[in-house]
Amino acid sequence: MQQGKFTILENAPLTKRVSRLRLLGDCSAVTRPGQFADLRLDGFFLRRPFSVCDAEGDCLTLLYETAGRGTEALRRLPAGTELDVLTGLGNGYDLSRAGSAPLLVGGGTGASPLYGLAKALIAEGKAVSVILGFAGREDVFYEEEFRALGADVTVCTEDGSCGVPGFATAGMDRPYSYFYTCGSKVMMEAVCRAARTDGQLSFAVRMGCGFGACMGCTLRTAAGLKRVCKDGPVFGKEEIMWEDWV
Repeated sequence: MQQGKFTILENAPLTKRVSRLRLLGDCSAVTRPGQFADLRLDGFFLRRPFSVCDAEGDCLTLLYETAGRGTEALRRLPAGTELDVLTGLGNGYDLSRAGSAPLLVGGGTGASPLYGLAKALIAEGKAVSVILGFAGREDVFYEEEFRALGADVTVCTEDGSCGVPGFATAGMDRPYSYFYTCGSKVMMEAVCRAARTDGQLSFAVRMGCGFGACMGCTLRTAAGLKRVCKDGPVFGKEEIMWEDWV
């Protein structure tokens, strides 16, 4: 974990509710895709955690959905604003188990950590397929960014207005060596039940501290209680006990 000052380079809407935040600062603590950053916002006691979308050089990219007062305040911040940021948080995805043709399944802003993951896997020569699930056409984002990396991209929309009709699992009828996913609990449970291989899941939950001190994001797993921020946010498919989910 590393604390530092970052300056907003860009804070731009991608859809009605989702924005891209690009920050200038020291990204050296970000060592694996799937880690997250914790932002301090003026006027709010608790920091806000966001999955790292990309970290290249001294540019940190985060994607976030406006869902409450904190993210509403964040969306109003202009370029040039300085933020206090904790980086290098969480364990990140394990790339060593990907096999030759990994499948990445993201729901909404769950696509964010999968972008950096796809980038890393493609750099290793993997044939990466990506499924992006959204409610409708107006909610779609980062489709072309994944394609630009060289990934095979399928978009699924619940209302059928774009791509494959249905939930993200509608695109999983294909061969793949391993899966990685991030999204809502409902979506990831469906992905696990539909999957034909082992895989890894990244959980986005409410956090108090972001580094394991408060125990506020504790999750019951097959190996006992785990903290999403410290022991995760990435867990193996075999660890999750859906029936004990709170």
